Amino acid sequence: MERIAAMKCLPLAAALLASAPAFAAPPPLKLFGQLPTVGKITLSPDGKRYAAIIGSDSAPQLQVRTTADNKVLSVTPAEKQKLRSLSWVGNDHVIATISNSYTASGAERREQYRLVALNVAAGGKWRELPASNVFGTPQALVRNGVPMLLSLGWHYYTDVPTLSLFMIDLSREGRFLIEKGGPDTIDFVTDSNGQPVARADYGSQTKEWRLLLKGKNGYQRVYSEVAPVDLPNLLSFGRDTSTVMFGSRKSGDWQDFEMTLADGSVAPAPADYAGDAVLLEPQTRTVIGTTSTGLEATSYRFLNPADQALWRGIAKAFPGERVGLESWSNDRKTIIVEVEGPTNGLALFTIDRTKGTVEYLADRYEGIGPELINPVTAYRYKAADGLEIPAYLTLPKGRPAKALPLIVLAHGGPEARDSPGFDWWAQALASRGYAVLQPQFRGSSGFGAALRDAGHGQWGRKMQTDLSDGVADLVTKGIADARRVCMVGASYGGYAAMAGVTVQQGIYRCASAVAGVSDLKRDLAGLNRSDAGRRSVAMRFWQRFMGARSADDPALDPISPARLADRVSVPLQLIHGKDDAVVPLEQSQLMRDAMAKAGKPVEYLELPGEDHWLSSPATRIAMLEAQVAFLERHNPPN
Repeated sequence: MERIAAMKCLPLAAALLASAPAFAAPPPLKLFGQLPTVGKITLSPDGKRYAAIIGSDSAPQLQVRTTADNKVLSVTPAEKQKLRSLSWVGNDHVIATISNSYTASGAERREQYRLVALNVAAGGKWRELPASNVFGTPQALVRNGVPMLLSLGWHYYTDVPTLSLFMIDLSREGRFLIEKGGPDTIDFVTDSNGQPVARADYGSQTKEWRLLLKGKNGYQRVYSEVAPVDLPNLLSFGRDTSTVMFGSRKSGDWQDFEMTLADGSVAPAPADYAGDAVLLEPQTRTVIGTTSTGLEATSYRFLNPADQALWRGIAKAFPGERVGLESWSNDRKTIIVEVEGPTNGLALFTIDRTKGTVEYLADRYEGIGPELINPVTAYRYKAADGLEIPAYLTLPKGRPAKALPLIVLAHGGPEARDSPGFDWWAQALASRGYAVLQPQFRGSSGFGAALRDAGHGQWGRKMQTDLSDGVADLVTKGIADARRVCMVGASYGGYAAMAGVTVQQGIYRCASAVAGVSDLKRDLAGLNRSDAGRRSVAMRFWQRFMGARSADDPALDPISPARLADRVSVPLQLIHGKDDAVVPLEQSQLMRDAMAKAGKPVEYLELPGEDHWLSSPATRIAMLEAQVAFLERHNPPN
């Protein structure tokens, strides 16, 4: 089915959107629960084609189209596979990373990542590449005119798996080993010919991260630091291929450094590299710019003055709206941007600088125009101890911001964050008449070291009261009705929803937890049994947030909802994907059983075939419909 609209000139698109009729009744939840009509989208290096992950009712599709006239060149359903990334190798080959859940030893669910490829010029079908399990994003390169792909994978040497570097020749579909890693290898940096120039090793027991430079006599260590939890990370080359960039938190907050390949010297990166993430030139993997995401918007800074001037011009073309770079051709003549705001809603546009045109491509979500998008405000409030908490507040369109029913939507992680702009879950709830508060509680990332580090040891403690302090602030200002507040969330947010009616009482009228952790001891014990073990980085990470000395620390009991089920006095809903490889299904089952033992009612829903990220359209919609029905019964919005 054609899911991308035929191109329209910008004035026509604006006119059509402006004339769209208002909905008398709330729009169907399916509009918000669907996968994005256009997910990942990327241009070929010459800009003549684009590849996109297209949502559908049953499973996403991989589509390849011509940029000039939107002609379909290839369509393939992903069926039961989940599409994770998409990239080009030259102008003819498209590579996608797919994943599926499987049962490992001990009935543990895991996610496996593989690669599929399409040769557009040959008109062939998508085929799986000879890489049984890949790690990270594969790197594309063209060597002597031959399309190649670099990927990390396991190499078994004397039955000991080591993370190693493999090359796949797309013209012959052959896969061969480029570089065998050491027992502690976690990453490589390779040049434009696919040859490794540096690698990173980490000893989980020694807690030492090492950067090694490859020379004529093998690898030589040029830098190391002790990092119990926050491992430095290899980023890319620098402005050119004479340096390699890596990030480190040894100073307290993340900082970029450059290693000079000629002599192995290490120094802080130039100030113009500062930002949350680097933008790379695909073939050389050199830095062309950075992005920084604040509370209200994402800003772009390019190292090349011509790129910076071009971006300023693009942003000016959409006044009063947020503009994000999706993809551009190597010569910058063809560009795809995402535009979000009151005029265009959330839409994609194609810019053709040769023709001097800006053309509408598609809405990000089919059927959700600007008339259906509820306003989102960057919001700040003070926690009880005075710490400022950034947040997002989504208000239902057409209702005065006075004594509204409120949903607190807590993000996962917990060292993560929400982003400015459209959030499908918050928008779905607001479409029903709820105000939605998304606090960036202490422990969240993206707002500086002080806020993030303030969460250490505060799992279920101040991280939890940060959420209810936001409720109190909205009630004091008259925006929310204290008698009509519920909490929802997924992953850590699912834990917070359960903790809101166990660790805390008397604040929330109901709670709905998706894929939440309910028993912290059992969660850490499961990690103990896994390959990582009790001395792993993952164990140290969770212990740091939970404030636990060990997996059986008694301090975990007072903040474990499954051990406090007898305190629940309001309706509770539990939802969990059966294929979750991050938070085991057992965690929701433990809470369900604890509620039954305490004689407490609970609504329980398992989503067949669903993972931790709600990747499947049917089950994501099922989650949203079940949750909204639960909220409307126990916290009616009208």
